[in-house]
Amino acid sequence: MNIISLQIEIFILIFVGYVLSKFQVIDIRLRKGLSNLVLKVVLPASIIQSFELEMTFEILVSCIWVLIASVLIQLLYAFCNLFLWKKQNNPDHRICLQYATMVSNAGFMGMPIAQAAFGAQGLLYSSIFLIPQRIAMWSVGLSLFSKKTSKKELISKVLFHPCMVALGIGVLLMLAEMHGFQMPESIDRSLAAIGGCSTALSMIVIGSILSEVHFSEFLDQTSLWYSAIRTIILPLIILIGCQMVGFSGLGMAVCVLESAMPAPSTVVMLAEGYDRTPLFASRLVFVSTIFSLITLPVWMVFLSGF
Repeated sequence: MNIISLQIEIFILIFVGYVLSKFQVIDIRLRKGLSNLVLKVVLPASIIQSFELEMTFEILVSCIWVLIASVLIQLLYAFCNLFLWKKQNNPDHRICLQYATMVSNAGFMGMPIAQAAFGAQGLLYSSIFLIPQRIAMWSVGLSLFSKKTSKKELISKVLFHPCMVALGIGVLLMLAEMHGFQMPESIDRSLAAIGGCSTALSMIVIGSILSEVHFSEFLDQTSLWYSAIRTIILPLIILIGCQMVGFSGLGMAVCVLESAMPAPSTVVMLAEGYDRTPLFASRLVFVSTIFSLITLPVWMVFLSGF
């Protein structure tokens, strides 16, 4: 798909979500239901389908590179959190900023965009990229908000997340197909139909979220600085690092694109659940998402050259 056409499509879908929310067609309850539908059904179906490609040695090597790069990127985020927000006086704001630096919206927004921009192979790399982030978000990330979460609960959240389960199913199906197994056409077509909704539903939900924050909140200096770091500075550092170690091609492009995603919606949910200034968390999501509507097209055009 042409990059410009894709971006126009994304803008339209986000605008549709924005308008539907403004006219109360999508309320908070419906938005939560749509979010769960995307995370628990639509994206998992897309992930399973992404493994339905001929697994060449080159793709396998790229998957390993993507996984290694993703682990190193999480370490980079942890290092940045040691000093980036030390001067933030409000401890609740600091927790939200640290979490939103470590975790991006790559799962909800990044995967559909990677699929739309780079096809099934892009979605496959995106799924691999998200493994370390999902582990980080439900372990270190959750511990930022609550010190009372047990290790058993953390492990359960990681291993039994629908997208992680879908990843396991995808791997098993890929191995089975290598030995002659063919998925029944009715199931395959059903997965394709469900997974095909991922971009539309995800962008509409994001548009509905944006409708609830006033544009005057752009003036918050911390949110603006965070957004620049999340969508421009960190992915630029990652791009330079990949080039220095010789990691290039589609795998590298997906890693950089996923690292350029805005703050995750989960930071709002956790801030709300643990009473850690959810309004500030909403501002981070809103401002960084608006930033990404400008920066992501630039990144996509630039990375298409790789």
